[in-house]
Amino acid sequence: MKRWLKLAAGAAALTLATAGCAGSGGSDTAASSSGNAPLSGTVTVWLMTGSAPATLTDALHKEFEAAHPGVKVKYEVQQWDGIQQKLTTALASGAPPDVIEIGNTQTAAFASQDGVLTDLTAEKDSFNGAQWLKGLADSGTYDGKVYGVPFYAANREVIYRKDMFEQAGIAKPPASNDEWIDAIGKLKTKFGSDPDFQALYMPGQNWYALLSFIWDNGGDIAKADGKNYKATLDTSEAKAGLEFYKKLVDTSGTKAPKDADEAKPQQATVYGAGKVAMMIGLPWELATAAKTDPSLTDKTAAFAIPGKTAGQSAPVFLGGSNLAIPANSKNVAAAKEYVKLLSSPKYQSQLAAAGVVPGTSTDLTGLDKDPLGSVMAKASANGKAVPASPKWGDVESGQNPVKDMLTAYLTGKKTLDQATADANAALNKLIGG
Repeated sequence: MKRWLKLAAGAAALTLATAGCAGSGGSDTAASSSGNAPLSGTVTVWLMTGSAPATLTDALHKEFEAAHPGVKVKYEVQQWDGIQQKLTTALASGAPPDVIEIGNTQTAAFASQDGVLTDLTAEKDSFNGAQWLKGLADSGTYDGKVYGVPFYAANREVIYRKDMFEQAGIAKPPASNDEWIDAIGKLKTKFGSDPDFQALYMPGQNWYALLSFIWDNGGDIAKADGKNYKATLDTSEAKAGLEFYKKLVDTSGTKAPKDADEAKPQQATVYGAGKVAMMIGLPWELATAAKTDPSLTDKTAAFAIPGKTAGQSAPVFLGGSNLAIPANSKNVAAAKEYVKLLSSPKYQSQLAAAGVVPGTSTDLTGLDKDPLGSVMAKASANGKAVPASPKWGDVESGQNPVKDMLTAYLTGKKTLDQATADANAALNKLIGG
């Protein structure tokens, strides 16, 4: 069979190679299990830690085995740390798992290699294809073929202190960039006498937030160029997004470091200290903040990242996962039935109730009870993914040119034109060919 060898060491760097002779992988198993013949054997499933609650997987596996008496599910929870190397080793072996979860920014690296993942294009409809979340669907598609079925997603929003907004005379959450800047001004007027106050905590390398501003201005970080990608950070639209990022930083007077992202330090901990009115983050960051101050749970709400046009929120980066079936799985037919069940409204609604955006269902009512989750869910309809480049892992795991660009521009070390030109050149070296 055609083998692909190993991922480079590191968080998401994917260095792939092929060797040996071509073969059919798991297609023979699929054929032998087709028609009305009952399925049999074991389906080994690898899902990542925290992806699905035990109540969901327990019920799913019970129902699946009851529907297919000859099949047993071997369920294994995996850790994100080191998963690329572990998946590479498993997929190159003769006995890989039958269903795997892959991060959406990693999917293209696996899909681009011949004979690694099963082409699921023909089965899309059976996986509730009409309701797929577009941002995830795009990440699971490579060269016009479907290799990943959307699993779940999450996206950022503006998390804010309701009590501070009320005291500053802000009657409703901002619905445009101009209103957002105006709200920052009112918060500074009310609380600015406190030297520790920050109207908006905005670290210099929160490049996921930058993506929203770039997309909102009609730009992108890269565009498809055949099977490769061409960086577009030097376009006027991308520059406009970067300029608005700087406007937020400068106007808010944030004390966040300009050479680090939202994890250094953890912005939820900073918010939890009680001196921050807003941060751009994920809904569950509130739980982290509330460990410091439990009263924040009732004092906090969220609004979608505003756009330049009043009433139209900015597009958001969708982080999440896809489900895939290794091409050399020994039980492809049963694996497809498993993914089909997990993609059904019954289990997708349970994902929503667990606090994430379901990948194959437009029913988001499970998130309605969570004031932060409901905002995330609504914004997800305007969600996008990073370029589906097989080399994208090199961007996130190495010296990320987008982060470097932000720091250089925000600190004044480079002009806007110089910072974007340098980042564009660096990005092209990583994904341009």
